[in-house]
Amino acid sequence: MTFAAKKKPGLARVLFSRTLHTYFLMRRGLTIGVRAIVRSDDGKFLLVRHTYTPGWHFPGGGVEKGETTEQALSNELRQETGLQLAHKPVLHGVFFNDGVSKRDHVLAYLCDAKGAVDAKPTSIEIAEIGYFDFENLPPDTDPGTVRRIREIICGDAQTEGW
Repeated sequence: MTFAAKKKPGLARVLFSRTLHTYFLMRRGLTIGVRAIVRSDDGKFLLVRHTYTPGWHFPGGGVEKGETTEQALSNELRQETGLQLAHKPVLHGVFFNDGVSKRDHVLAYLCDAKGAVDAKPTSIEIAEIGYFDFENLPPDTDPGTVRRIREIICGDAQTEGW
């Protein structure tokens, strides 16, 4: 089940995303991102498809200056899906994301969420939102997202990389 109209990332958005990552790399040196691993009552995983990068991902984003990782997680989940954290999230792992830069790390949290998913995302960053069974993930699901799901469902050993 997915929500919202399908929008493909345009060249301008892809270039903007890469420019933004380059800017943060030069300004910060180290970047930290968060991802919310949310499951529905029937065990499906909540994924989002961004307008500026291909594939399906867990909701999340960068940690801003002065923001804790849990604050960033809560903000990103709310902005991207309309959901709120129901309880304190549990850290699943810290992963090196060399697909973005040699200094990017992602903290993945297991989350219980409350509220209803926005039928039409309010964030211009989100093209689609959906809940998916492990067996029926979209073919273009981000490989790091698939690895995290396999760790949870299949008991695969955690890898260091996203």
